[in-house]
Amino acid sequence: MAGKKLNFEDSVARLEEIVSRLERGEAPLEESVALFEEGTKLILGCNRLLDSAEQKVNKLSKGADGKPVAERFETEE
Repeated sequence: MAGKKLNFEDSVARLEEIVSRLERGEAPLEESVALFEEGTKLILGCNRLLDSAEQKVNKLSKGADGKPVAERFETEE
């Protein structure tokens, strides 16, 4: 999975695979460490995706009449 950018759902599925593998304790130490590192990177990626989604949702604000108004969301990318 290294080098391939996964979407949120695929990242969570891969994380579940990693956790399951680590919980079983069947992987040798070196592989366990590699899986842990991959999982850590996936978590960081998921957090970035969730933060971005949260920012987009928070960009919805109330207008002068109290009704929700969608404002254009500008990304830094």
